Amino acid sequence: MSVLNRQRRQRGGRWPSRIAGFSLLLLVAAALGLAGAGPAYRLDLLTLGGAFNLLRLGALLGLGAIAVALLALLVALLCRRKGVAWMSLVTLAATIALLAVPWMYWQRAQSAPPIHDITTDLENPPEFVALAPAREAAPNAVDYPGESFARRQRNAYPDIQSRHFPLPLATVRAAAEAAVLDMGWEIAEISIGAVDTIEATATTTWFGFQDDVVVRLTQESDGIRVDVRSASRLGRGDAGTNAQRIRDYFEALQRRTG
Repeated sequence: MSVLNRQRRQRGGRWPSRIAGFSLLLLVAAALGLAGAGPAYRLDLLTLGGAFNLLRLGALLGLGAIAVALLALLVALLCRRKGVAWMSLVTLAATIALLAVPWMYWQRAQSAPPIHDITTDLENPPEFVALAPAREAAPNAVDYPGESFARRQRNAYPDIQSRHFPLPLATVRAAAEAAVLDMGWEIAEISIGAVDTIEATATTTWFGFQDDVVVRLTQESDGIRVDVRSASRLGRGDAGTNAQRIRDYFEALQRRTG
């Protein structure tokens, strides 16, 4: 029996394969939309609004891929087409995995307060000096926004507090600078004086958003108090990014200080 005759005798004809193929096509389109939004924005090919619209389109295409893959799986099972069924299952699993990251980010954004400036010292936040011109050119302000942000931070991130290190200033300063480099931030200035500070910029991988960080070292009677402030240049909220950045920095500093 020829291959053509075998294909004709297959249940459902070519439709199960076509439906599964369409779901795979939707998956590829969704992946291109989700993965390409950030680079397109970084390369000035899209505005920020356009990039977010591309993200939404990618997510919708992904949901469409899931729906079509489920339909293809059902048809394949009814027609007893094992190859198509496996293809549909693979497409379904790949699409769910693709949408998992933006879904988790969206969930985190929903639970985070709409603030973009986080500091360990709410009474006297570290100030940006070297990075002040860059922040003045950005939408978000240079100065700490005030009590409204502080109140929301206290409720959302009670763990964001100053850290104390019972070590000499020179030791903590060297560890603080090394930890900044460990985090992959670009140092703008290191100021040594009555109070030592390190100002740096953190650039996000996907969209290339720039957030500014200042680390302040204060000499106390029994060691060094370290305060950190992390603030986004763009956006009303940060989906918890700045708070997590401060936590990660303190972990890197703790490793450096032993």
